[in-house]
Amino acid sequence: MSSYENKLSRRAFGGAVGASAAAAAVGLGGASPAEAAESPSAPSAGSEREFRADRGRRSRRPNILFILGDDLGWADLSSYGSPNIKTPNLDRLARQGVRFTDAYSGSATCSPTRFSLYTGRYPGRTKGGLAEPIADKTAGLEPTHPTLASLLRGSGYATALIGKWHCGYLPDYSPTKSGWDEFFGNFGGALEYYSKLGLGGEYDLYEGDAEYKDLRYYTRILTERASEYVSRDHGDKPWLLNLNFTTPHWPWIADGDTAQSAEVERRIKAGDSRALWHQDGGSIEKYKQMVEDLDRSVGEVLKALKRSGQEEDTLVFFSSDNGGERFSYNWPLSGNKASLQEGGIRVPNIVRWPARLDGGQVSHVPVFTPDWTATLLELAGARANPAYPLDGVSLAGYLLRGEKIAERNLFWRVRGERALRRGDWKYYRGKAGRDQLFNLAGDIREQADRAALEPARLAELRAAWEKTDSGLLPYPG
Repeated sequence: MSSYENKLSRRAFGGAVGASAAAAAVGLGGASPAEAAESPSAPSAGSEREFRADRGRRSRRPNILFILGDDLGWADLSSYGSPNIKTPNLDRLARQGVRFTDAYSGSATCSPTRFSLYTGRYPGRTKGGLAEPIADKTAGLEPTHPTLASLLRGSGYATALIGKWHCGYLPDYSPTKSGWDEFFGNFGGALEYYSKLGLGGEYDLYEGDAEYKDLRYYTRILTERASEYVSRDHGDKPWLLNLNFTTPHWPWIADGDTAQSAEVERRIKAGDSRALWHQDGGSIEKYKQMVEDLDRSVGEVLKALKRSGQEEDTLVFFSSDNGGERFSYNWPLSGNKASLQEGGIRVPNIVRWPARLDGGQVSHVPVFTPDWTATLLELAGARANPAYPLDGVSLAGYLLRGEKIAERNLFWRVRGERALRRGDWKYYRGKAGRDQLFNLAGDIREQADRAALEPARLAELRAAWEKTDSGLLPYPG
């Protein structure tokens, strides 16, 4: 049986995450759609059915609300198996839509994945995408490069980005230079949640290209802004909102932690270049608070969308920019952020579009970030620029018409590591320089190296990786 038909069986998934986690996996349960929409808890896994497209439905072009968490691990949601973090709003979103179990980020760190989303291409196609991640003002997303936003704007969409950009700094790079009509957020990779000081001690909250002063907790500000945007009357114009939270990225500061905030701020101003990394702070409990705050914030935005009357015609997508970090719950995956092991690139993906997709469904099709760029372009009636061909595959035919997705290669490259997935098989070379081969259908934890037993398959996947790599820009130095 192919990986796309039986990617991870209900029994295998339950065994992988453990009995208690499997019991928390999302589904519709025996409730009616209305009851399921209101229930705050995730019912048993057995009620979640395999994805099936409803081919007879029609709709207008959707509004698109694309939400990213920051460094959120694959199993950090209760609907993905977390034993202690409760995420009722995101669980509800999954019950109302489709949950993907085998979804991946475009890279293993922040800015390369954002490049892959905005361009629909491997990060290594562009100079700015070679930074893993961007840490200074020399690299960024060139304004001349077509983006999801510029292509949708050309197709009649209003476009906005609220939250973390991390694709280059002023004066050369900005969302408003790359297709977004509006920008409110931070340019860098991290900031202190109250003072808004970035990695270099700079103030990093902007509206458009101008500083915007607001010293309240950052997640609250973004939630307010996003709620206002989705509540607007956009007339007959569909819209794209990229909502990029920094939560639960370090520093480990939850809403109300003003004393901890003041200490981190003091260290930044004193010249401590590592203060924001907060390596002497945080805890599993603090991380739990931050993820649950992210869940509440998403819930507030979704409530505003519902009140606006646009819920039916809005495609809502939720994911993370890469795998989890220090306090993340990644079990049963190996590795975390910055690694091309499953824990560094496998992420939650939830899609809801009431007008076209039934709820309570699960898909085991392997997908990654550039696929969603291609998908959204097709759904919006926009075309990619032929001079910048996409590396992702549109999932619109699969989601709306029940078309099968042909087996293909999912490719990743970071400095010192390489990975390629084809069907159930994954080729991986870590920093130790040893080629490894795993069958993810039975070994999601990547512990049973099959390289010696399957030398021909290993050689084939390695050659496929090297062929793709040969078409990318080399790393500098």
